[in-house]
Amino acid sequence: MALYEHVFLARQDLSQSQVDALAASATEIVENNGGKVVKTETWGLKSLAYKIDRNRKAHFVMLNIDGPGSLVSELERQNRINEDVIRWLTIAVEEHEDGPSAMMRKSDRDKKRRSDREDRN
Repeated sequence: MALYEHVFLARQDLSQSQVDALAASATEIVENNGGKVVKTETWGLKSLAYKIDRNRKAHFVMLNIDGPGSLVSELERQNRINEDVIRWLTIAVEEHEDGPSAMMRKSDRDKKRRSDREDRN
């Protein structure tokens, strides 16, 4: 089976529970097509570099997927239909990262820097 990382951006006006429901539906699509979601990470609401469909921010979600290539085309087809998903990207990888992704490590590092700054004051 091939390994994939699938990242999608959801509209900014969705609640966190709606974003979690989108991730659950993507997981269901993967499992229905003979794949398995190894890890799901929600990166939160982040600012975009430029407006996408009048959205300045978006909820970012990453799925590590193990499955056949046919499930990627079905997952992307469902993303195309869904109005809440504004962008997505699926890439094939050699192996999945162990532990948190680079985006999650960055947010942890930023939180630590903020707390260090507050301690100095």
